[in-house]
Amino acid sequence: MSRNLSVGIDIGSHTTRVAILELGDKESGFSVVGKGQAESRGIRHGYVVNEEEATQSLKQALRRAQKQGDTAIKHALVAIGGLSLESITGTASIMISRIDGEITEADVTRVIEVCEESLKLTNKSVLHRIPLGFRLDGKEVLGRPIGMRGVKLEVRVVFVVALEQHLSDLIRIVENAGIEVDDVVAAPIAASLVSLTKAQRTAGCVLANIGAETVSIAVFENDRLISLEVFPIGSTDITNDIALGLKIPLEEAEEIKTGNRSASDYPRKKLDEIIGARLNDIFDLIENHLKKLGKSELLPAGIILTGGGSGLATIDIEDLAKATLKLPARVVMPRAFTDTKKETLETAWAVAVGLCVLGFEPSFQSDLFSASRFEAQNFFRQLRSWLRQFYP
Repeated sequence: MSRNLSVGIDIGSHTTRVAILELGDKESGFSVVGKGQAESRGIRHGYVVNEEEATQSLKQALRRAQKQGDTAIKHALVAIGGLSLESITGTASIMISRIDGEITEADVTRVIEVCEESLKLTNKSVLHRIPLGFRLDGKEVLGRPIGMRGVKLEVRVVFVVALEQHLSDLIRIVENAGIEVDDVVAAPIAASLVSLTKAQRTAGCVLANIGAETVSIAVFENDRLISLEVFPIGSTDITNDIALGLKIPLEEAEEIKTGNRSASDYPRKKLDEIIGARLNDIFDLIENHLKKLGKSELLPAGIILTGGGSGLATIDIEDLAKATLKLPARVVMPRAFTDTKKETLETAWAVAVGLCVLGFEPSFQSDLFSASRFEAQNFFRQLRSWLRQFYP
């Protein structure tokens, strides 16, 4: 009997992670049957700076995941992050073409396409299209406009985009490792699938993924992504600050930060000041972004922290986030999943596991995405065919 498996690949600036999720019966649900990780090489702030090194890191993580999962990996979903990832909001309108004025699926598709064309994106690829709302003849549409009648249809859409070069480099690395790319998903969206509940997304919240060199945030309201941003700061900066502040080697600073070495030999007050200062920088960036959106202190579900940098051993990051942002705050693990040893997964695995969940839904439809994965797959197949002419 064949196993129902899904694979997610998360190539981060510090660590490359591969997760294999198996779908069992209704009682057992999902379980992570294989996971492998390796130190990322050839990646800087999410950008590929050395394809060969990045490919070797991925191959190492793949081997470990395949060995633990006792299965061969042939295809996977891949996360994209880094500084080139962002969201852009646009608006557009069209006149309804049918004589009777009835709105069809084609009209909705057309108005979104017109909106995308109006942005005149250069050197960027659209990963996700998320309609925030429609208006028909100047009045807000509650729900879907299809089937309604009118003259003028307007739409407001969030487009999640990434640099074409970044996207093509990422796909080429995975292809060079012998894996077929089923789809590429923005890392914050993948993480949200296992870090947030529908109630949190509906009430309003911000998901902050603290990585090694970047912090990505995704803001949700009414069960829709309304904004996505990536900042050039991460937990590696905390390590560097500890090393400079305490005059100790980087390796020792990293162990103190993660709790693998006792901090009792160092002044606790000074250590808290060092870490707190850098975390305040991160939360200030998040606060400024929320102010631009008009959502500062107005997200009832608060801030949800995930990613490797959220698991600091020497400071209460939740309390600091509450004090800075004046919002409820909590650190979450990837929910409802256990690994083969029945242990709770660390927050750093949220992106990889979220990809696996998406992999079990070949026609995933929700307010997070506006198109089926099959449509996206056609795009990536065409892109791969074009890229192969440049392969060595």
